[in-house]
Amino acid sequence: MKPKILHLLSDRNVGGVTACTNSLMRSHLAEKYDFLLLTPDEALAQMSTLKPDLIIVHDASSWSILPLLRRLRSHGKVLIHDHHYSKSFEAINVPVKWRFRLVLKLAHAIANYVVAVSHAQGKWMLSNKLVNPQKLSVIQQCRVLEDFLALPVKPLGERLILGVYGRFSNQKGIELLLEAMQGLPDLDIELLIGGYGEKEELLRQMADGDRRIQFVGKLTNVPQFLSTCDVSIIPSRWEPWGNVCVESKAAAKPVIVTNVDGLTEQVIDCGLIAEPTAESLKQAISQVVHIYKTSPQTLIDWGDNGRASVRGAWEKYLTEWDKLSEQLTRKS
Repeated sequence: MKPKILHLLSDRNVGGVTACTNSLMRSHLAEKYDFLLLTPDEALAQMSTLKPDLIIVHDASSWSILPLLRRLRSHGKVLIHDHHYSKSFEAINVPVKWRFRLVLKLAHAIANYVVAVSHAQGKWMLSNKLVNPQKLSVIQQCRVLEDFLALPVKPLGERLILGVYGRFSNQKGIELLLEAMQGLPDLDIELLIGGYGEKEELLRQMADGDRRIQFVGKLTNVPQFLSTCDVSIIPSRWEPWGNVCVESKAAAKPVIVTNVDGLTEQVIDCGLIAEPTAESLKQAISQVVHIYKTSPQTLIDWGDNGRASVRGAWEKYLTEWDKLSEQLTRKS
């Protein structure tokens, strides 16, 4: 009988988490493990019949989740997969750090194991003693990349086309990018914006009257969107990992990312790193346009380097999860 691994996720609209979890469950590892994705309430209602060997919790740790973790521990081994918190998240969103860190310490103490999605996130956890080092693994997040890797390299045209996509939320920082664009009114470029969210009205107001900026709506085909862009921009205020960067690199797009959390470790000879401010993003955009005009081959090389760096990333991700899952589901 295959070991049973239960994934718990309350909100399926968290795009990166859902994409990675579904990709994992549909991979060849499904031949070795019996995967199931449920909400915590659904799982608790069926727990007596499910009898999982490993329970992976994808929801953010909080005071309200501690009783759930205790209940889950009575039914099997519990792994917290933290997609949510990071150094930059804490700096921006947490007014009382000791209380925030206490709940993370308690949650991680209840769990049998913790997986961080980036080295930056893992380093932040360890430096603040949020988790026992023996309980922690870092598995850089990934998803199936075949459709991105299969995209042909787009020739550069007469005008540079920038692309940004994701949730229109405070985290993703798209208003910082639009503010940067406002500071570059004479720059002959295009900006395509894909996604939706609570800040859409604000973003449209900021872009109003700028013919260079186009909103393309909710994306049903991310590779197709990236195929129309020359450069991908990820202007996040915090990002424990950042799947958009992996996808953009797989699509052979040079990237401009902000210097936060897991984004920074993803950019080596494939783009530029800016601070999460409008002024710094403005300078990075100006620099990319200068490179486009004076040394376009550099942009092509950055795209090639990025794509090369993520070839095999999905297979590596599966291998690391397989090794950890085998370890945690092994019968005593």
